[in-house]
Amino acid sequence: MRIDIITVLPDLLKGPIDHSIIRRARDKGLIEIHVHNLREFSQDKHRRVDDYAFGGDAGMVMCIEPIDRAITHLTAHRKYDEIIYTSPDGKKFNQQEANRLALVENIMILCGHYKGIDQRVRDHLITCEISIGDFVMTGGELAAAVITDSVTRLLPGTISDGTSALTDSFQDGLLAPPIYTRPAEFKGWAVPEILLSGHAAKIADWKHEKSLERTRLLRPDLLDKKSKNY
Repeated sequence: MRIDIITVLPDLLKGPIDHSIIRRARDKGLIEIHVHNLREFSQDKHRRVDDYAFGGDAGMVMCIEPIDRAITHLTAHRKYDEIIYTSPDGKKFNQQEANRLALVENIMILCGHYKGIDQRVRDHLITCEISIGDFVMTGGELAAAVITDSVTRLLPGTISDGTSALTDSFQDGLLAPPIYTRPAEFKGWAVPEILLSGHAAKIADWKHEKSLERTRLLRPDLLDKKSKNY
């Protein structure tokens, strides 16, 4: 897989993509991540990529011209399955969307910034808009890092135990059950006996019940969604 990220702040992405699981995936050749500075596609002598909004609205707007040049440059070399714009009013990112993106070959992510982006970019140059939550940040770089991390960990070979990602929260529409490790008792707090029993079927039943219990308590909206899908 290859992910290309277009941004006005490329240094902001160095930390998230150069460490931990993403770095291991890159070292293994499972994913290529390329960060492109949007200012390099500006023809302004000061490399500006923003301008005032028509209509007198407050805040600066990302211009269409450098964005079009950047996207045209990248699409000239390969076909992209998705060209994503990170926006607070985009489609809410979730595990199912991460699963879908993990199955494609090439993704481009355009990071929003300033007040927003020229609407013509949204109308003609991108294929989808993604939000990581109902809040506004100073830019889409962190959202791009979130999407990249979530997708990368799903690629076969990224995580040493491939079944681990399949049991994460949200994979089956529920929160994950509680998990424990050694010691079996600490300060009088004991691990549930069922987990020490070695009885696989009973443990599986316990985990499912606990998933339902936690979801009902913490995220009842997920249960509502599951019921609507039946």
